[in-house]
Amino acid sequence: MTTKDAFTPEEWKVVQEGPTAAGMIVVTAARGGSFRETYAMSKAYVEARSEHGKSELLDELIGAKPKIDRTRYHSPEELRAAGLEHVRDAVGLVEDKTTAQEVEDYKHFVLTLAHKVASAHREEGEAESRAEIDAINAIESAMTSQA
Repeated sequence: MTTKDAFTPEEWKVVQEGPTAAGMIVVTAARGGSFRETYAMSKAYVEARSEHGKSELLDELIGAKPKIDRTRYHSPEELRAAGLEHVRDAVGLVEDKTTAQEVEDYKHFVLTLAHKVASAHREEGEAESRAEIDAINAIESAMTSQA
């Protein structure tokens, strides 16, 4: 099993920020609920800790405080573009340095977190708004298209 020691400190920071970048893309996809959605992101880490032992890589990832890219973006569109690139880079690093199962576990965690964020606040009468679904689809696409 792979641990964070397989990554340089800079690479590990990218891997750590991948899930939260995805979460922030969803938070900013639709108006309203940002407090609940941000809380849902933290809660996703807590819930994932209950599955401790399934993946050493995920255990190390979720065992630490969630890392958020604190770069200031001037618009949700700018955050989305940079966040998708960040997710793509994080998955690329995980693909380069871990097993196929660990890659799938990482991607699953990212998508689970994104869905938890989206469903934390009802918008347009739905658990996940059209904008949030589009954001999640973009995240999923970014994770499968390594450039």
